[in-house]
Amino acid sequence: MAEFIETTHDNGIAIVHFNRPDKRNAFNDQMRAEYLAALTEVGSDPSVKAVVLTGRGKGFCAGGDIAGMKQRLTAPPGNVAFNGWSRQQRVHQVQALLMNMPKPTIAAVNGAASGLGADTALACDFIMASPDASFTWSYILRGLIPDGGGMYFLPRRIGLTKAKELIFSGRRILAAEAISLGIADRLSSETTLIEEATHWARELGAGSSTALALGKGILNQSSELSAQQVFAMGSQAQSICYTSEQHQAAVVAFLEKSASQSSKS
Repeated sequence: MAEFIETTHDNGIAIVHFNRPDKRNAFNDQMRAEYLAALTEVGSDPSVKAVVLTGRGKGFCAGGDIAGMKQRLTAPPGNVAFNGWSRQQRVHQVQALLMNMPKPTIAAVNGAASGLGADTALACDFIMASPDASFTWSYILRGLIPDGGGMYFLPRRIGLTKAKELIFSGRRILAAEAISLGIADRLSSETTLIEEATHWARELGAGSSTALALGKGILNQSSELSAQQVFAMGSQAQSICYTSEQHQAAVVAFLEKSASQSSKS
């Protein structure tokens, strides 16, 4: 049974909770492994239409566990670099899994999202923040660079120059500024955050699961592709959509409704 990750379900919405509140939900190796397992499970479960990610307690996620960082530095000097590289592969595996989740994802940020925690929020499709939410790319304060995708996600949300300013300074962004900059998409009250995020997730996940998965996959790559490439990928994806049960049922329902309205007029 997972100790640091808790997954609950609400009528087709999976709510994944970081559950290490005494450490502000900072990642250690066990929590990261449990998180990977949880994302794999909800991502492959056809009954899950969308995913909400949030934290227990007062914080969303404080990033990497500093105590773990200190322990890693006690390894033999010849192993530090390779151990770090191996750890980065695990981090990137998890972030890529979240980014490429074939269904809508929302980060419900209930408190501080720092370092890898801020990157994790950005890896979701959307961010809803409570008034207590804050964001900081604090890597520079630890002599590090953003390693959870922040250098990819943040410029795409707020532009290169502003992303540089936040990453170079490591300064803390409160909820109101996060909304104004475009880091967060919606603001919610502390008491209704999960309820509102779940409602939004249900709206986003209500459409064809086939069309959502294929459309999201193309949109995630569209900034790096030419128009011709997007058109080509869209053609292939649309061909698959034509064969889906959701499309066929929608066409039949539309025609039946039209026929019924015509007969009444």
